[in-house]
Amino acid sequence: MKRLMQKHLDLALKKHKYIVEIYKSKYSEDKKRDWRTYEQRLAMRIKETSREIEPVIEQAYSMIKISKPCGGRPKKIPITKLVLILLLKDIFQLSNRKMANLLAFFTALTGIDVGHKTVERIYSDELARATIHNAFLIMTKQKGIENSDASGDGTGYSLTVTKHYRNEREKELKEITKAKTEQKRKLFAHTFAFMDLKTGLYIGYGTSMRSEKEAYEKALEMTREFGITIDSMRLDKYYSHQSITEDFNQETRIYLIPKSNATIRGSPEWKRMLRSYIDDPLVHLKEYYKRNNSESGFSTDKRACGWKVWQKRDERIDTALLCKGVWHNLMLLN
Repeated sequence: MKRLMQKHLDLALKKHKYIVEIYKSKYSEDKKRDWRTYEQRLAMRIKETSREIEPVIEQAYSMIKISKPCGGRPKKIPITKLVLILLLKDIFQLSNRKMANLLAFFTALTGIDVGHKTVERIYSDELARATIHNAFLIMTKQKGIENSDASGDGTGYSLTVTKHYRNEREKELKEITKAKTEQKRKLFAHTFAFMDLKTGLYIGYGTSMRSEKEAYEKALEMTREFGITIDSMRLDKYYSHQSITEDFNQETRIYLIPKSNATIRGSPEWKRMLRSYIDDPLVHLKEYYKRNNSESGFSTDKRACGWKVWQKRDERIDTALLCKGVWHNLMLLN
């Protein structure tokens, strides 16, 4: 029986490209995005979100219990206002200095008067980071997400500016002279998000300076923390290995594309996934390609909040990326 199943798996993997072509001809639709309509919808979402953002921040901050007052001078600006500054800065893709200058124009209206260094320090504030984390939980509860058919994907945000040709030679010489004494700066920060396919909200969100796998583990931890049961999950080929089933419940239906050297050795859940792929590959692919929603989600995030992170310190980069995740969910509350 095992040999027969392995034989069927090998055959299905050999015919995979052909099966994908059949799937695309049967299910795929060649739709071109109407960018004018897209921009109008985005503007409408931002307008609607402007009414939701402050109540969410206030509720998220109210969930924090502080046993002892923080040391140092008391903050002149409430934490909720500091978090609002970060979120507005992100959606309008402003630098610290530009954000501080903008606030200076509205000091009479907002009562907020800060410098660009103050804006940068908000990214390291533990209360601000905790408030942003709690915002994720609040939004999943508002949508009533307890069980989820989900997909997962990772992406990278650039930590450097685009190279210019005229400066390339100078940079090249500097790199040669400093190669032995300077550690090469990382080019990307990794983000991983689990998306609820019904609502489009992120139910788990993780970031990492090291690897996408570490970001994945943090996103998985957040999903567990929120108490959300994953009914089904879709992940790309990077996660197509037998041990992936250990990350989810036994009842979770997992949709993966097996690697070319996949075997039937593994848990019953792994064999169940393979059986789904062997018995009805078109239905399996139809479920698997719902993962494209995650890719589209990241694309929307980068169009709305930018693809660049300007912060230098790890914890500040982490906070900047969390802001992008919060904006994604805020846009989908209504």
